[in-house]
This record gives sequence, structure tokens and C-alpha cells, in this order.
Amino acid sequence: MDPPPPPSAPRRPPRRRSVKPTNYDESRLDALLHDQLGGPLPSRKRNKTLEERQRETETEAMIALSLGFPIDALLDSELAAGVAAPSSAEQNDYIVVRNHILARWRANVRSFLSKSQIRETVSSDYDHLISRAYDFLSERGYINFGVSPAIQAQFHEEHDKGSVVVVGAGLAGLAAARQLLGFGFKVLVLEGRDRPGGRVYTMKMGKKGNFAAVDLGGSVITGIHANPLGVLARQLGVPLHKIRDRCPLFWPDGRDVDEKLDLEVDFVFNKLLDKATQLREVLGEFASGISLGSAIERLWKLYGVARSGEERELLDWHLANLEYANAGCLTELSLAYWDQDDPYEMGGDHCFLAGGNWRLISALCEDVPILYGKTVTRIEYGEGGVEVVAAGGQVFQADMVLCTVPLGVLKSENIQFHPELPSRKLEAIKRLGFGLLNKVVMVFPYAFWSEELDTFGCLNKDRRKRGEFFLFYSYHTVSGGPVLIALVAGEAALTFESTDPVILLHRVLGILRGIYGPRGIQVPDPIQTVCTRWGSDPLCHGSYSHVRVGSSGSDYDILAENVGGRLFFAGEATTREYPATMHGAFLSGLREASCILHASRSRTNGSADPKKCLQKNLRFCSDILLDLFKEPDLAFGNFSFVFDTITMEDPKAMGLMRVTFGTTRNEACGNCISEEESEEQRQLTDSQFQALHLYAILSREQALHIQLVTLWRFWGGSCNKYI
Repeated sequence: MDPPPPPSAPRRPPRRRSVKPTNYDESRLDALLHDQLGGPLPSRKRNKTLEERQRETETEAMIALSLGFPIDALLDSELAAGVAAPSSAEQNDYIVVRNHILARWRANVRSFLSKSQIRETVSSDYDHLISRAYDFLSERGYINFGVSPAIQAQFHEEHDKGSVVVVGAGLAGLAAARQLLGFGFKVLVLEGRDRPGGRVYTMKMGKKGNFAAVDLGGSVITGIHANPLGVLARQLGVPLHKIRDRCPLFWPDGRDVDEKLDLEVDFVFNKLLDKATQLREVLGEFASGISLGSAIERLWKLYGVARSGEERELLDWHLANLEYANAGCLTELSLAYWDQDDPYEMGGDHCFLAGGNWRLISALCEDVPILYGKTVTRIEYGEGGVEVVAAGGQVFQADMVLCTVPLGVLKSENIQFHPELPSRKLEAIKRLGFGLLNKVVMVFPYAFWSEELDTFGCLNKDRRKRGEFFLFYSYHTVSGGPVLIALVAGEAALTFESTDPVILLHRVLGILRGIYGPRGIQVPDPIQTVCTRWGSDPLCHGSYSHVRVGSSGSDYDILAENVGGRLFFAGEATTREYPATMHGAFLSGLREASCILHASRSRTNGSADPKKCLQKNLRFCSDILLDLFKEPDLAFGNFSFVFDTITMEDPKAMGLMRVTFGTTRNEACGNCISEEESEEQRQLTDSQFQALHLYAILSREQALHIQLVTLWRFWGGSCNKYI
């Protein structure tokens, strides 16, 4: 069991502070790097002062750190790859070169960075380290990934590395497919829906000619620093809108929540989380069996905080926000590990993508072969490859398969695996939680709310409904139309699925009119409304994963494990560091593309073993011979013969003889054993009668002579099992 993670700030999107500039300019990072690196192509070969070199190295180290690399150490994956001897001068040199490569590509993510370009700026004394660092970073998707035409132009023209079927055209599947195509694999993506994207779905809503683009699924890019989705946006030149921090709250009757009271309860909320962290440290391993919700409830009663009705309603809003962040009820979340991924959280602002996330999905689909309407029902895998069966019985064969379906689909067992998945993976699938978040999306004739707001919240008197329409997102800045989205989290998201949409819309409009009506603002009826039902969707059965009571971060690692180097898994529920995020899904696809590449290499290298080559060739020859002797030209007893069809009548014509050992007495001697014995023989296991075949080349004349001798021995009274 994992040790409990260190205390860290709770996830509370959105933070509610003062208003800041609304537009997030990705090009600022380019400018920053340009200034800090001293130009677009910082040359290490020109004469530089020691101070300049030191400054450049420090800047590149900070960029590498922002991407998840330690400043003065190697990643575990780098150690495993043997890029440099640990704790050596070579390791230090490697780290400097690695950081330089990372910084060079991040300075211009629209370009393809080659080894020759790196050699222009790094001394030839480190050429061996350039190759190691470049290959590691490129194959694992740290550089030269994405949708830039310059990168796609470098894809292998020949796809001779092997074949891969990717199940699912979500972010994970598309990221992996593009990488694999770039590596030189044949790739086919099977998608059960009639569209790509999976749980990332941008819908056109509103009136014809004036549509608004609205994300019904994944919508927020959570932390822009080092986020690969930010890289895709920069490559496409799509602007990002920073979600502003100001988020006013309203009582159920529409009154403004007093800011002072809000700050006081916010302080209490965070203190309760701090105390919960201390509690799990005291409980140790026993904390894994306790829910975060039960711990908070006990601590709330113990310390006697937020006792008044209004304070409790306000505290419930914060708890609903926490359930939104985790797509699960607090009673389901593990006290020990619910926030195990916090140390890896992407830094920077939370952003919307202008025009919706379909722009990323559409770009990722370009030139990727995808078959839609192919719901996979069975995956068979083994030493010889894989077979993927879609509904209707269509079979797709390949060397390997990458399964990117949501955790909810794995839990439902809608896909049968043969052989069955390892028990440790099945147990991890059962332990991890898969929660629910739903939305009511409304397109209005005009924006009646303040355009200075991206979010606002509303409290609920009923604790069980604290997550119902607790938070509203304004999409008018990025969707192209006056759009509001009401979020439904926690227990309310479960009951939402079975509630009439008309009733839901009536409730939402009641809340909005309760807020704006007293202010003299009329709330019009929406032009169009959509209520999501992610829990009822058979292709996902929910929204995203969380660490449930009894589970831990290790279960994410177990889900990510491949089976036999043939069956691979990706998706947000396979990444311990970035679960429940769009960028986590994308990164898991890059990770598995690298794993598939290395598995293919290992298999190729293994086939160079003379013994393995001999075994493989023998199996190949055996298959040919079995086909050849399915319809022999001459057969009797244990003997079978095939001859050249052109010269078959010539007694001197040469042919191939097969002598079979290990057949039943019935096969060897026709009906010379009784029916009772024959039935008994048929009940014997196949392993007792595995056939051994011996082959020889001889003429047709010799074959006929053997036939005469065999008949003579049989009629002479010999009824032996073997000749």
C-alpha cells in the first residue's frame, strides 16, 4: 500500500480572487524563452562568458523542471533506459544536454527539432549524449509531438514497424495513433460512436447561421504550464481564454453571499481538509478504509464549526465543489489517497479553448485511419498477435492492440478479454472509482448576466442536493454565443440521470430568475437546451476516475500495465499523476505509443536469437505442410503422399511422403477395433494423441510399393497400431 501523500492544497477550481486580464496569450512563453535564451537559436559554440553559460543552463533547467524533470537527477524512465551512468559526471552532462533539447523545442513547438539542429548548438564532444537524450525525449513524446505540419511531414512513409489496432478515438487513442504513425506503424482506430473525441464533445447549438460551440464533456484545460494541450493550441494558433478568478455566490433566494462570511467559511473548509490530512497521518494504513466524507463530517462535529444554517449551506457549496473536482461523492473518496495526484498538478491558469475542444480533436484526427460505429466486444491476444472483434462479428487482426476505453466500460465488462485479464488488473478495475458530472447547457437569445464573469455559484438548502446547479460557467467569451452551463456534481449527479429534462430546466431557470429577477433583470427562455447523461452512456458509464475507499494511486499504475507485450491500456484512468484530466488522457496515449515501440523492438531483437528463429521457422514450415497434406494425392494407414500435379502419372515422379505417429488405433486400422473401444478412445484427451509427423522425398513408384507392403501386412493378420 502506498504511503499517504504529503499535505497539499485542495483542488478548488475555480479560485475566487480579484479579476485579472481575460485573455491568456500562449505566445508570451515564446517571447519569454526568446529573451531568456538570448535568441531563437542559442548557440553554444560561439564564445560565451562563464556567466552567460551559467544563466542559459539555469534557464533551461527551470524549463525542464516545469515539464516534470528534476533539475539535478534523472527520471526513473531515464535510468531504466540507461541514458547515462547514475551519479556520474556523464549524468550531469546528459542533464544539461537534455534540458537544452527540451528548451529548444519548447521555444518553437510548431517546428520539428532534428539532431543536426542540436549539434549546431552543442559541442561535438557530447554527440553521444545528444543521441541518447534526443531519442529518449522524442520516443516518449516530450518533443516533436502534436499536430504541426512540420512534425507530420517527418512521419515515416513506410509503415514497417508492425500493426496496431487502437480501440477508442478519444484523446488517448488519437495521441497514441499519431505517434505510432510517426514511428512507422500501421494503425487503425476503432470508435464505437459516430464521432471522435469520446468524453470530449463539442456540440453546435443555437440558430442556424449563428451557432455556438459548447463542450458537453471535458472543457477546462486545467493548468496551462507544460500542458500538452496548450502545445496543441499553440501549434494551431488557437487562443485560450483564462478563466477569471472572481466567482460570486448567491443564496437560494437570490441574495448575494456576504464576502466576509464567504472568506470565514472558506477558511473553515480548508482547515477541515488540513485536519483530515493530519488524521490520515495518525491513522496510517487504517486510513485507506475510511472515506474523506466521513472524516470531514466527524471533524466538523468535533470542532463545532459552521454551525448556523447559512454557514452550513456555504460549507456544503465548497464540499460540492470538491466533489466536482473529483467526479465522486465524498463518501466514496479515500481519505488516504483522494489527493494523491496533487503534487503533479499542472501549474498556471485554467483556460477555455476558443471555439471548443473539438478543434484539438479535429486536428488530431487528420490523416489517422478511423472506423466509426465499431463497438468492440471482444479482444483476443496471444503470442501470435491480437484479434479485435466488433459488434456484428467483424474481426480486425494486428500485432498489438491499445485499449483506451473509459474505466466505466472496463467495469461494465462490455468487452470480453481472452485470455482473461490478470487478476491484479481486474482487482484494480474494481477498486478504483468512476464518478459522474453532468451539465445543463443553455443557449439564450442574449447574455443577461455580467460579461465580466466566467463563473458564479448558487447554494442549496438541501444537503443531498448541494451539487445540483451549484456552479455556472459562462461560455459567451469562447463559444460564439450567449451560453450558460449549470454543473451537477456529487449525489445530485446520480439522481439527475433519471429526472425529466423539463423538470431540470424548470429548476435551473428558477435559480437564475431568483438571482437576477430581484435585480430587475429578466431571464428569457433559452433557445436550446441539452442535459447530459454521461452515466447512462454505454460507451463510458460515467465521467472520470477517482481514488475510492480501498483503492490507491498504485491502481492507476496497474491499469497502465500491458499484458504480454500485446495488449496495452491508455486513458485518464491509467495515469497516476494526471487522472481525471484531458491532458492526462493525452499524455497516456504518448506513453503507450512509446511502450508499444519498445515492445516491438524487444520482439524483433528477440527474434534474432538463433533458437527462437529456428522455432519460428519450424512453426512456419509446419503450417505449410499441414495445408499441403489436407488433401493428399495418395493416403493409406499412417502414410500420406503428395506429388507434382504435372508429372503425377509418371512412376518416376518425385513427391513428398508423410508418416504420422500418435494416431488412434481406429485411425491406423480402420474398423479393426470395436465400437465400444472406439468410443473409449474418443474420450481420451488430445494430449495423449498428439501427432508426430516424419517427412521424406520419394518417387511415386516407391509410394505404390509401400502401399502394397502395407496391405500385405494388414491382410496377413497384422493389426498393429504403428507400422
